[in-house]
Amino acid sequence: MSEPHVRIFAGNSNPALVRALCSHLDVPLSRAEVGRFSDGETSVEIAENARGLDCFVLQSTCTPVNDHLMELLIMIDALKRASAGSITAVLPYYGYARQDRKVAPRTPITAKLVADLLTAAGATRVVSMDMHAGQIQGFFDIPFDHLYAAPVLLDHIRKGIGDPEQNVIVSPDAGGVERARAYSKRLGASLAIVDKRRTRANVAEVMNLIGDVEGKHAILLDDMIDTAGTLTQAAVALRDHGAKDVVAYATHGVLSGPAIARIVSSPIERLVITDTIPLSAEGKACSKIQLLSVARLFGEAIRRIHSKDSLSSLFV
Repeated sequence: MSEPHVRIFAGNSNPALVRALCSHLDVPLSRAEVGRFSDGETSVEIAENARGLDCFVLQSTCTPVNDHLMELLIMIDALKRASAGSITAVLPYYGYARQDRKVAPRTPITAKLVADLLTAAGATRVVSMDMHAGQIQGFFDIPFDHLYAAPVLLDHIRKGIGDPEQNVIVSPDAGGVERARAYSKRLGASLAIVDKRRTRANVAEVMNLIGDVEGKHAILLDDMIDTAGTLTQAAVALRDHGAKDVVAYATHGVLSGPAIARIVSSPIERLVITDTIPLSAEGKACSKIQLLSVARLFGEAIRRIHSKDSLSSLFV
């Protein structure tokens, strides 16, 4: 990639992914001071020339979500005022995406609010991965590139799947059926669905299992794991219905609150997630959790955006 004409900046959310991405592109991370004033306000100073250049700002809006979101917005504003040619916000994990519509009176649509904030700050393009709801792309009036972790996850599943007929891809809730069906079709495996009723936020109750898992290797598939209540209850239901074993795959490992403890005590033998969100110390110490990198996918997206090539082959 043409280093003199591109700048890659990053906040403090995911330094390991940033290093891997820059290594893949063979482009150094551009210098920026992102810190705090004594009262806690975010302080940003861009330490390199950005005038007329393609600038990419990498930041997952993960815990602490508000701090990382403000870092991203302020960095975009600083680059806009430095006369950057283009500013692409690269969000491996897009926070506040779960409230993408009004599900009750007097509730916000935070996914739209964040879209408006990014645009107002000065972003000219947004890149993200496995959005909680694909229609969030429509909240933006600027170009939006939606990447998928499927190539990375599918490759890993294929290496350990054995006979496809002995495996079943399982959606832990009705909302993930389309995703699970796509994976099962590509893998040649059968499909099952866990019917779940959510009593309140972050609390779920498994109600029923649709599909045959008796004597099969069950592969749970989700986009995001927060408190892991849905996932672990689904794993229990699968074992109760005769599954030989249960492994789980997800793109975003939020893993908040009791998530790690639930995974450790659950029937899940292995949880495979990507590095869109960095693992906590507790997560790194958990032998059940395996991390896959999506640095190559984001690196290729950045390379193609900069060179004005098509991204279509990455949308699989």
